[in-house]
Amino acid sequence: MAKGEGAESGSAAGLLPTGILQAGERPVQVKESKKKNQLSICNKLCYAVGGAPYQVTGCALGFFLQIYLLDVAQVDPFSASIILFVGRAWDAITDPLVGFCISKSPWTRLGRLMPWIIFSTPLAIIAYFLIWFVPDFQQGQTLWYLLFYCLFETLVTCFHVPYSALTMFISTEQSERDSATAYRMTVEVLGTVLGTAIQGQIVGQAHTPCVQDTNASTVALEGANRTQSATSLRETQNAYLLAAGVIASIYVICAVILTLGVREQREPYETQQAKAMPFFRGIRLVMSHGPYIKLIAGFLFTSLAFMLVEGNFALFCTYTLGFRNEFQNLLLAIMFSATVTIPIWQWFLTRFGKKMAVYIGISSAVPFLILVALMESNLIVTYVVAVAAGISVAAAFLLPWSMLPDVIDDFHLKQPHIHGTEPIFFSFYVFFTKFASGVSLGISTLSLDFTGYQTRGCSQPAPVKFTLKMLVTMAPIVLILIGLLLFKLYPIDEEKRRQNKKALQALREEASSSGCSDTDSTELARIL
Repeated sequence: MAKGEGAESGSAAGLLPTGILQAGERPVQVKESKKKNQLSICNKLCYAVGGAPYQVTGCALGFFLQIYLLDVAQVDPFSASIILFVGRAWDAITDPLVGFCISKSPWTRLGRLMPWIIFSTPLAIIAYFLIWFVPDFQQGQTLWYLLFYCLFETLVTCFHVPYSALTMFISTEQSERDSATAYRMTVEVLGTVLGTAIQGQIVGQAHTPCVQDTNASTVALEGANRTQSATSLRETQNAYLLAAGVIASIYVICAVILTLGVREQREPYETQQAKAMPFFRGIRLVMSHGPYIKLIAGFLFTSLAFMLVEGNFALFCTYTLGFRNEFQNLLLAIMFSATVTIPIWQWFLTRFGKKMAVYIGISSAVPFLILVALMESNLIVTYVVAVAAGISVAAAFLLPWSMLPDVIDDFHLKQPHIHGTEPIFFSFYVFFTKFASGVSLGISTLSLDFTGYQTRGCSQPAPVKFTLKMLVTMAPIVLILIGLLLFKLYPIDEEKRRQNKKALQALREEASSSGCSDTDSTELARIL
């Protein structure tokens, strides 16, 4: 009898799933899960490369589209201002719209975010190429450029918003996400350098010489246009098309590397949710999350400060400092310095915390801005200041994208049954950043127009030079100080991050154990 019972037990044991027999081996499973969430250097590099297309194309458009419309496509200044303003405004609006569409997207074999990146890429490069194409017809040129500029901004948003949200889905480990973000910021800064170098070297001949007699500027420009040969203009147009083709190729290569080298992961506790949350309810929850609002407010002011410097840097170098031919080299010095120092900032925030990195990194620009305001025109000193400014630019690039995942983790702990909000977090951050860019552009243009800016003049009146100095130095200093004061209210410090990490890990383990337990219990009941 005892032998028969033993045989019966052995037979039943042979039929039971191994997950039930090894219920005591959960720690081993947890370790294996943690190892699974670790990213290799190859994974991080593939993820980082995906950030280059947005920066390369954005840099080329930001620095060269205006002069292309005026001097190469020969669009009148009023129509060019409409194209640039409407395109910038539409670019900001598309971010929450794309975030809404992504939040409604179902999970596929490729994930929820990857299909957006894959299918938007070929359409985006076609639209980008057509922006730099001069049509044969004169009537309707404004509509042509407005249409393809807005179309490209929409399609590149369909790439960038899901790519930004992908940070939350490449790993569930905070340290791995932070490390991948540092790789990404390094590549994105390299992308700005690459965009500036490619566009500047290929189409540098498209720049129009300044007009000595500004009172006769209209006559001089009309004479220059009449004497310019059609062959020379066509060569300039072809140069822009060649630059567009090179940048479009980089866009495609980066998208392919991202798609093949990164796998989108789904949160364990998210798979248990049967129904997605309505988008507008998600907006209300996201915008009522205190840490997110404080983080966005702080970076809104600091972003506005750096964008004021960026938007007026060329004019400041040309007219206030008198370095007309050094603008591109100074910009490359800033971006190269930023690229080199991003790994240093990644080490710093890991060692001393992200809030400390914000205070030190962003405030480090203030002494150099003061130096620029007080010094006389000196090329060597200007290069030294440019290299030093790149250190602060690196912190401004890295920290927002490194801190946003912490806010989302905090939100998930407070709303554990809400999922699909990651695109909302990232799209509204990008929206506010572009809003700051639009505000800086409007303030700069109105200020220069009020003080008597002379278009294409070789020199500018003293009020214009003083206004440029204020826009590049004192105004950014005030905005940086306001932003740092707002960061004092940001509640997620290193201790809070550690608590959130432990709580999220427990939540994931509970979700995984619950899923295994439900499956094993059902299987055991069926067998018995």
